[in-house]
Amino acid sequence: MATIKIKQVRSRIKCSKTEKLTLDSLGLSRLGLVRELPDNECTRGQIRKVAHLIEIVSE
Repeated sequence: MATIKIKQVRSRIKCSKTEKLTLDSLGLSRLGLVRELPDNECTRGQIRKVAHLIEIVSE
């Protein structure tokens, strides 16, 4: 199964409540944290919601 690595690069301080909950569900709780998640439609939708706070990490 394909996976995506994402990294939180911007602070969540001024974000809306739904964006904070989305970051929590992605497992991103602090700056610099990298998570490897399955590449599916649900994850892609969550990434689109907080795209301004994260970046895709290439290997």
